[in-house]
Amino acid sequence: MAVTKLSNSGIKTGVLKYDSMLAGNAAFDPAATWLIQRVAGTGSSATITFSNIPQTYQHLQLRWISKNTGTVEGIQTISVQFNSDTAGNYITHYLRGNGSTASATSSSTSETNISLLAAGTTNSTSLSNTMGAGILDIHDYKSTTKNKTIRSFYGNDANIASTDFRATLASGLWINTSAITSITLTSSANNFTTSSSFALYGFKGA
Repeated sequence: MAVTKLSNSGIKTGVLKYDSMLAGNAAFDPAATWLIQRVAGTGSSATITFSNIPQTYQHLQLRWISKNTGTVEGIQTISVQFNSDTAGNYITHYLRGNGSTASATSSSTSETNISLLAAGTTNSTSLSNTMGAGILDIHDYKSTTKNKTIRSFYGNDANIASTDFRATLASGLWINTSAITSITLTSSANNFTTSSSFALYGFKGA
């Protein structure tokens, strides 16, 4: 079916017909989120890696649900490193609530990773159906003139005490102006279970 476009020039010179709903107009690409890659835990590795990240987006977002293979009731910390940088170039800040009190902490200025405390749970019997979940934003990841900043919101229920639900707002800094081409996530103890899932998205808009 042909599509008709009406315009002043078209009315004067004759009605034009097109085979596309765009009717001669350029395609509109909104500020959208695009899935780059999804990686699941294997049960035999404590590391998740996103490599060869395309440099075609403005910002990145990482989303996850996480559990490790440990059988002791408790929580799991996930560390984040960029471009395989293991030097002391990271800083992390936290604001956390546990259902009873709120607290704020910060790491030193020379950490070897951004540490997301209590970002997952263990695979103990009482937590077998409980996952940690979170979102992490990386701003201007492909810039070669800025140090890289992140913000993250995540939570879990460690089921140790009535106040052991944790919700955390974290910010982090990688003191490096290189474009981010890889992200490495490491479990603090044991391996990521096969039920763990990590997805990396790119934002094309501002």
